[in-house]
Amino acid sequence: MTAAVRIVVKIGTSSLTDELGVIDEQVIESLCEQIVRTRDLGHEVVLVSSGAVSAGVAALGLPARPTDTPTLQALSAAGQSRLMEVYNRHLGARGVVAAQVLLVPHDFIDRRQYLHARHTLVRLLELGCVPIINENDAIANDEIRYGDNDRIAALVAHSLSADLLVLLTDTAGLYTSDPRTDPDARLISRVSADDPLLAVSAGRSGSNRGSGGMASKLAAARTASFSGVRAVIAAASRADVLVEASKDLDVGTTFMPNDRKLSARKLWIGFASLVEGAITVDDGAVRALTEWGRSLLPAGVVDVRGAFVEESIVEVRDVHGEVIARGMVLCDADTLRTIKGKRTGDLPAEIAHEVVHRDDLVVLA
Repeated sequence: MTAAVRIVVKIGTSSLTDELGVIDEQVIESLCEQIVRTRDLGHEVVLVSSGAVSAGVAALGLPARPTDTPTLQALSAAGQSRLMEVYNRHLGARGVVAAQVLLVPHDFIDRRQYLHARHTLVRLLELGCVPIINENDAIANDEIRYGDNDRIAALVAHSLSADLLVLLTDTAGLYTSDPRTDPDARLISRVSADDPLLAVSAGRSGSNRGSGGMASKLAAARTASFSGVRAVIAAASRADVLVEASKDLDVGTTFMPNDRKLSARKLWIGFASLVEGAITVDDGAVRALTEWGRSLLPAGVVDVRGAFVEESIVEVRDVHGEVIARGMVLCDADTLRTIKGKRTGDLPAEIAHEVVHRDDLVVLA
């Protein structure tokens, strides 16, 4: 990669802190040095950094990471300023200004707020800053928060029309199996846009300090792929990982961008929205949705879960429980329970004859 590119890089808590949750300054110093070198190559860099809660745990001298939401939110407030202090020091020593940006799901869901956040980030890049983003854990309602920064990083990459998303973690990339338990596990270097690996399940965090894991990174890579963004999962401890990723060298697992680039609306439906229920459909409906690009009709619905209302976002599952799509429903859950399995001609005129219109449906299978 020789032309100037826009890069979003995310680093997780487990990579930033030691076993006690204390911020590892050597890791941040190395990352800041790589960010500056990457900028010197002409690229723009946005950093999404976890670590605030763990930094708060260490700052207050707690013996372990609490689990209750009020305490975690308070700890994030104590830790966020300390986290930024370290970034400010190491970037400032290299002549670069860091700019803190705290986001919540509303910043992606509300169209005006989405555009406002985008304009702010773009202007920071124009001013030569390195935006450092984290979820605003201190004030976010636990019911309307993402809980991991992998998804936020992918959504920021889409918002900024980034060229590359780099997810730095404590493993070298995606393996054929868990390398911690399988000595024959092999690193997968490239995943094409139509590879079923983009839909595989994976484990959660192997560390008690982070909130994500390989599953959330795969979801972020899939989001990036549907945004037309190349994504890389690589080890934060690898020397020059960011610089090499910007040059499209093999530094972990690379996920190629999908030619089927989603609109901002469909990306929101598929990846940024809050899921409020689930609809199970029969095999015929699965084929209609995934192979023929049809809308979801009541006749194909076999089960309804949740108490969602009209225009809620729901998962669409097959009879085996696998999620095949997400979509915006045209009726509430109670109404859908009364019409599921019925043919369109048998429906009352006042009820929508489509459960999810194909324009409001994102196929994930």
